This record gives sequence, C-alpha cells and structure tokens, in this order.
Amino acid sequence: MDSVRDSSGQNRPPENQDLPFLSILGEILSQYGWYLLAGTIMVYLFIQHLRKRMSAGPSDPIFYSLHDSSKVARRQTSQEAAHRKMQEELNAKAAIIIEKQKQSTDKAGSSSSTAQKTKTGKKQLRSNDYSPLMGQGGGTCSWRPGCLIWHSMMAKIKATSLPLGSSNPLI
Repeated sequence: MDSVRDSSGQNRPPENQDLPFLSILGEILSQYGWYLLAGTIMVYLFIQHLRKRMSAGPSDPIFYSLHDSSKVARRQTSQEAAHRKMQEELNAKAAIIIEKQKQSTDKAGSSSSTAQKTKTGKKQLRSNDYSPLMGQGGGTCSWRPGCLIWHSMMAKIKATSLPLGSSNPLI
C-alpha cells in the first residue's frame, strides 16, 4: 500500500483528489448518522401509515355510514325534530314565567294601592325625585370637594393678606 508523507514527515494514507464530496459525506454520516437513520425510518413509517389510511377510506364501512345520503337525511330530520321539541319546551316555560309575572304585578298593584291609601296621612321622608347616586341637590349633608378646596384656599389667602385688626374689604 502506498503512503504519502506530509510536511511533518509522517506517513498518511493517500486521499482521492477526484471525489472530495465523499469525505464531506463521510464526516456528516460519522457525526449525524444515527439521527439520519432514525429520521429516515420515521418518515418511512409515516408514509406507510398514510398509504394505509388512504386506501381504507372509501372501502371502510364507517366512511359509507357517515356519508350515506339516506342516513344523512334521517340524521338531519331527527336533529330538526329535537330542536323543535326543545324550542316548544322553552316557549312553554317562558309562557309560565310571563303568567307568573303578570300575577305578581297584579297582586303588587292591588296591594300597593291599598297601602298608599293607608299611608296618605303620613309625611314622606324624601321627595319622589330622590336618587342616592345623585344626592339631594343641596342641604347640609351634601359633600362637594370643589367647594371645600375653594373655601380652604380662600381662608388661607384671607389669613395671610389681612392684618389682625382690619376688617374684610370685600364685605
């Protein structure tokens, strides 16, 4: 076997200068060979699975049972009948609830009219246009932060600008 001496004087096997890509391919296979083998096997198994599934599609009885026109029509009519039945039940429940509400408003209306007749002699505590969110629109218990700030600022100005013995020139 011929050997080639390199620049350091050591013998090394000769390299084929015509096929440099084989050395690159050999390096890739030596580093990633097991990964490439596993990936190839997985792709092969996946393709086999798809072929089996595609070939079983039209001949499969489940496929025909799902797409048979008579069965599809029966399934749709049964679904429509079920929807109609549920809608009728819902309408019946709604009618019962509306009837109960009418009865309760009739009872409340008759009892409130008799209650108002007995309460006519009493004084109302607040007016009819009272809203707890809006306040009463005046009075001693209303709180307005703008006014409080304005009054406190004016009090500070008056206290700092007026001498002790003088009266207020604005009054």
